[in-house]
Amino acid sequence: MFLPRHPISAFLLPGVVVALLAFPWMSYAAGPGADVFLGYSRLGADTFYSNVGGLNGWQFALNYKVKPFVGIEGDVSHYGLGTGSSVPRTTNVLFGPRVTAGAAGIKLFVHGLVGGEHSANSGSAHISGGALTYALGGGVDVPLVHFFSWRVTADHLSAPTSSPSDGSRFRFGTGIVFRF
Repeated sequence: MFLPRHPISAFLLPGVVVALLAFPWMSYAAGPGADVFLGYSRLGADTFYSNVGGLNGWQFALNYKVKPFVGIEGDVSHYGLGTGSSVPRTTNVLFGPRVTAGAAGIKLFVHGLVGGEHSANSGSAHISGGALTYALGGGVDVPLVHFFSWRVTADHLSAPTSSPSDGSRFRFGTGIVFRF
């Protein structure tokens, strides 16, 4: 059974899912042209620190359209959801502009996000640190039913002061989008 080790993720993730599924009327309060993404995410090997393999986790993103093709996006992701204490855990919080275009319900987007990351573990190779982080990438949303789409994303993700030069520096994500 999945039990989040970070106190915020223990409440944030289930709360968002319940709000989106149980209270769809809340979507109208946010105004037109917004979407919420929740899904699986994979972080490349040695993205932030040496000798840290690729990590699995979740990603949550909120985009609010401010102009016809331009939106402001906030992105939170957490990796390393293993049960062992030696598994590094990394949390990213990023914000920035997103440009979206589409036809026939399929939406393509690119974004440039800036924020921070914090990594920690309590294993033999102790990691504890944080750094300024950026993500450059994009994705595609394919419609499923009226308010829901399936998203696939890819980003170049890096923390210039702590990412090893030989790190893979990528992030892949896939999951459900609730569009309102």
